[in-house]
Amino acid sequence: MSHLKLPRFVFALAASCSVLGVGLEARGVAPQVDSATPKASPGDDDRVPPPVPEGLDEGAVIARCVELLIALQEDLTDPAAPLEARREWPYEGVYRERAGRGRGSELVIPLGYRVGGTSIVSWALLSAPGYAEDARARAAVAKGAAFVLEQLATEGMRPGFNGGYDVRGWGHAYALWFLLQLRAHDAVPEGQAPAVSEWIPALVKTLEATEIRPGGGWNYSRQNGFDKPGAAASPFMTGPTLLALFEAQRQGVAVDGQVVERALGALSATRIGDVLGGADDTFSYGYSRGDQRSGRPGAMGRITSAEVALYLAGRSDTQKLTSGVQAFVEHWQQLEARRRKDKTHLPPYGVAPYYVYFAHYHTALAITLLPEAERAAWRTKYLGRLYQSRLESGGWNDRVFDRSESYGTAMALLSLLAPSAPALARWAGPASSAPGSR
Repeated sequence: MSHLKLPRFVFALAASCSVLGVGLEARGVAPQVDSATPKASPGDDDRVPPPVPEGLDEGAVIARCVELLIALQEDLTDPAAPLEARREWPYEGVYRERAGRGRGSELVIPLGYRVGGTSIVSWALLSAPGYAEDARARAAVAKGAAFVLEQLATEGMRPGFNGGYDVRGWGHAYALWFLLQLRAHDAVPEGQAPAVSEWIPALVKTLEATEIRPGGGWNYSRQNGFDKPGAAASPFMTGPTLLALFEAQRQGVAVDGQVVERALGALSATRIGDVLGGADDTFSYGYSRGDQRSGRPGAMGRITSAEVALYLAGRSDTQKLTSGVQAFVEHWQQLEARRRKDKTHLPPYGVAPYYVYFAHYHTALAITLLPEAERAAWRTKYLGRLYQSRLESGGWNDRVFDRSESYGTAMALLSLLAPSAPALARWAGPASSAPGSR
């Protein structure tokens, strides 16, 4: 979700992942804002969501998302390739890395964004109703899976961390989640089962090896570099990464329980009330607890992503989940005010555009974990917000880049499917993480 700084890049998931996100503006990038996008109120005076559009057919909305995502598949290595040859859905933000060494080399979309974006869109497609009967969707996912598996083996996705900012971890986390979902849905494309089985435990080991030390958790931005004191876990990256590790454990993959326990502790340490005392249930951004990004309107995108992971590990409760959902519904205008705008952490709350649909997806997850009697009312309010930002194309996009409509639409599709999706895996604890594989 989004979620969600590679080797000295200039950037911006997912992502959610998002785990999608960052804060450096790219030089030489002059994106155009979609003037047709509805203008948001700059304040918080519109706290009541509108009703879901009358007569809306959710099944038709989902079908349109699937149609769009298939059509948006592309190939960055050969933009002129015919649709049947296109294999990826790269997430695009302002952040870039250099294609080669030296100042004169071209700035390109980081491979972590290409792998992560492709994983998220593929996961959304295979989750949609009728996937098993949809030959075009299956073909698109098979190509996406081939791309992800191929790129994981390249130098650009090797384990590690460069400089102060590195988005490979976003690609690793969502590639793991995608491969796990392929297996959980019994949808591994023909001929790819050996590679999928090999890469699932390998990605678990990669995430374990790239945790922040000694504190635990993950962050695409490490101001002091890798393995140096001072790095703080990011709720945006740590929450979704934990969900992938929980699912890996459920599928019988060996997961280092101590890595998970450290990550959970690091995630709790970003909850303001846990650190400073009191009832403040917002989460810090991951840098400092006193900056503009720590206010409730600015924290809404990370509250639910963090609380969902903590709840599934027995470290949160439905009251905190409800508080996060309420923050999203009431302060949603602060997300909308930044959607499809340039620049990143602007005052007054430091909300960045790349967290918009990351926040939507994790709020949808949080609602599924609330007491059953409360879900419908919150879901109705949530959908009112989700449909407020739907594009005329029938998709969603949080960025000024047209290419990122694939990511936004995938996250919106997953949000729509959340109530019917398989239950999220719960953390069974270190004792249940003994070596073994499915």
